[in-house]
Parts: sequence; C-alpha cells; structure tokens
Amino acid sequence: MPVRVSMLPDAQRPRWSTALTSVEPNSIVLRGYALDELMGRLPFGDAIYLLLTGDLPTPSLSRLVDAMLVSFIDHGVTPPSTLAARHAATTGASVRNAVAAGVVAFGKHYGSDALLCRQRLEEGLDLVSDQRLVQADEIPPPGFGHRTHPNDPRAIRLMQIAHELEADHIYTQFIRALEHALARHPALADHPLPVNVDGAVAAICGDLGLAPEVADTLLLISRIPGLAAHALEEQKRERPMRVIDPHGHDYDGPLGLRLGDRRK
Repeated sequence: MPVRVSMLPDAQRPRWSTALTSVEPNSIVLRGYALDELMGRLPFGDAIYLLLTGDLPTPSLSRLVDAMLVSFIDHGVTPPSTLAARHAATTGASVRNAVAAGVVAFGKHYGSDALLCRQRLEEGLDLVSDQRLVQADEIPPPGFGHRTHPNDPRAIRLMQIAHELEADHIYTQFIRALEHALARHPALADHPLPVNVDGAVAAICGDLGLAPEVADTLLLISRIPGLAAHALEEQKRERPMRVIDPHGHDYDGPLGLRLGDRRK
C-alpha cells in the first residue's frame, strides 16, 4: 500500500515552489515586495497586476488596468451572475456565499466572451477574411454586439483611453478590421454588431501582452464588488425568499453625478 504524502514526516515530503508570496514571522513578501510597504503606496489595481504578472505596471498600463477593472464592476440586475447572487442572498445566505454563487454563474454564454474573443484574435489577421466567423449561425461572434447597448459605452471609452495612451496596436487593429467586416455582412444590414466591452478588453489585453488567462482573471476580480453590492442590497431592502423578476425593477438611485462635483 503506497504511503500518502500527508503521512510522511516533513523532511521526506517532496518540495515544491511558489513565486507569489513568502510568509514568515512578521514578514509578508508579495512578488519580492514587502506587503506592508506596498500598503498605502500601491493602488489596488497595480497590486492585482503585480500579483498576476510579477511586474509593476507603468503609469499608462496602470490607467488601462484600472479602466478595465471599472468597466466590469457591475452589469445591473439582469445578468445571470447577479441574479444568482441575489437569489442566494434572499435565502439568508452570507454575502460571501452569495458572491460565490454569482461567480459560479459565469459560463459559456455569459462572462466568457473576452476570453473567447481573445482566442480568435490570437489566430491572426487571417480571421478578418475568414467567412467562418460571419456565417449566420455564428453571429454574433464573441466580443461583438450587446443585448442592451447598440454602442457599448464601456468599449468606446476603453478604446479611447488605449488610443490616448498609444497602447492600441495589432490586436486592436484586428478587432476593428473584423468589426468593419461584420458591418458589411448582408445578414447584419439592420443589426450592426460593434465591438463590446469584452472585445475591447480582449484586444487591449492582447496589445498589452497580457496572457488570456490573466485578462480573464482581471474581469472576474472586477465583478466581485458588484456581486457583493447586489447581495448586500438584496438583504437590506428586500424581503427574504422573494421571487426575483429581473425585468420588474426600477432604479431609484441618483443620476447625473460628476466626479468633479464630489466633496473634497
């Protein structure tokens, strides 16, 4: 009978390595940096980037990463992940469990478009003329079109920031070329499919040299605050065990606020 590793004395257990974090008494080192020295000095988005990639972002890259994190922070009441989180919250589940339920609700048809779009962009410029992408049974391709936004304002803003920072290169050119190819497709004469936020993130992350899995992880991280906010609001404002109608809600929060109006 083989000996289980957990039953072996410490000296006989196989060693393994991690390059993420070193924890010793009174010392936590994150990717080589003392964590307590990063606190109060390194923005959260930069710390996430450091943890995922091992490098500190440049100021331009930091701005783009922050913009991507903000772009996915919440998608409203109707997405499956939000509904899963609210349904869990209405049972009296803890906020952390409600958030976990929302994360589990990401799947092939929701929350994966950025990764799928990036995979297609990786195939190269040949995709622009590959009719396989614009067959009627494959419309919309991942990263294009949106059920609510004919022109996704998040995608427009992300692409604008990337252009301002001169970070829009070959991947962004790919996705723009594909957008133009789709616009010429006869099946889309009355239903244009501009780049959505998933497509913008996929292209920008490609231009930044971020691995697809890193980009996908950034988007997952950015959704956690939104799921937590919905779970908290559900428990604070609604009765337990209610039947949630995603289309029967009204927005009663503020409108028209500007960053320049906030208090000093």
